[in-house]
Amino acid sequence: MRVYIAGPMTGLPQFNYPAFYERASLLRERGHEPVNPAETDGGVVPADYTEDKPYEYWLRKALLLLLQCDAITLLPGWERSKGASLEKHVADTLKMEVVIVD
Repeated sequence: MRVYIAGPMTGLPQFNYPAFYERASLLRERGHEPVNPAETDGGVVPADYTEDKPYEYWLRKALLLLLQCDAITLLPGWERSKGASLEKHVADTLKMEVVIVD
């Protein structure tokens, strides 16, 4: 199953990439195919995210990735993230499965 990873990024150290990579690893161990938005544009944290590309650019890329998935998994703090909340809303509307990883 292709599983999209949603969670907070903006304002967090390293844009929370370590949490995204850890979740991707756990999903792989459980036989899923993770779709990790932290791997977008080569998985490199831009030196200056706010000036590299606008937030809307990243959100559009993330939504395109989400639409190619069967399910979504949510990182801690997702509910405080505008982007992750939108991704969860889209997944719920499309009746995608929510994969919980403890």
